[in-house]
Formats: sequence, structure tokens, C-alpha cells
Amino acid sequence: MTKPKNHQKEVNTLSKKELKTNAMRILDRSKISYEYQTYECDNFTDGISTADTLGLPHERVYKTLVTTGKSGSHYVFVIPIEAELDLKKAARAVGEKSVEMLPVREITTVTGYVRGGCTAIGMKKAFPTTIQENAQTLDYIYVSGGKLGMQLKLSPDDLKNVTQAQYADVTF
Repeated sequence: MTKPKNHQKEVNTLSKKELKTNAMRILDRSKISYEYQTYECDNFTDGISTADTLGLPHERVYKTLVTTGKSGSHYVFVIPIEAELDLKKAARAVGEKSVEMLPVREITTVTGYVRGGCTAIGMKKAFPTTIQENAQTLDYIYVSGGKLGMQLKLSPDDLKNVTQAQYADVTF
């Protein structure tokens, strides 16, 4: 009779490569410096709860929102967790007549990420990305790491460069 495997030990012996998300691998390939924090999370958790769980300052934690323009194109917006996307400003920033939020049921199909683990880094396709302009005044921000329970800390300019984003005022 064989002994059951100790799954905890197996998890602890995984290589760093196996623990990394696609977003982290992209940052590594781009030689972009970042830090990450993990927390227990099985289901969607809003950004404020995530910040509180990790003890992070709310003004430095950003959420990733995906929209669809009147043209049918998708756009990504990275905004502070306590802010609300102004759809009119967002549409102007990307040159659309209007944009609307992508329905939750379509997030994984469009981005390759699950709700709550969506990040602008490494989506299925490279969508035009806009970061709320006040981020550029900060030396670092936190964004989702590409899966539930992971946050990445990096400079807003590095996020802008790796996603080929623009800065614009898109919140209320």
C-alpha cells in the first residue's frame, strides 16, 4: 500500500515558473520590475475587499474594466478601486461615440481571465488600454496578477509601456 502524497509539500516544491501567471511571465520577458502578493480567494472579491485583506492603501489599488464600443471594439480601462468609470469620458478617450461595460458572462471569453482576476497585461488579444491619469503621479500601483488571489505591484509607467496604454481622465 502506498502512502498518500502530501499535496501541501508538492505545492511548496513547485518551481517559480509553474507558480507564475501569464502576466508575470510577460513582465519577466519585458524585464519589468514588479512584486506580488497573494491571498486566499476562491470567488470574485471586489478591489476594496482585496486591498483591505492585504492591508494596501486604497488609492494605490487599481481595477481593470473591459468595455465594448459602439463600433464593436473592446477597450480596457485601469482605474482606482474607489472610482467609477465615466462612460462618456471613456468613449472620448478611445475615439468612440459610446462605450458600455462588457457583460460579466463574456469576460473570460474576451480576455482569457476570470472576473476578479482580470488584468490588462496578457489578455487574449491586445486591446487599446487607458490608465486613469492620476496614476502617473504615483511611484507604484497594484493591479490584478491575472488570477484570483494575486496582486502585482509595479510602476504605472511600466504598466503603460507593457500594455501600450495611454493616460487619460476617465473617471467621475
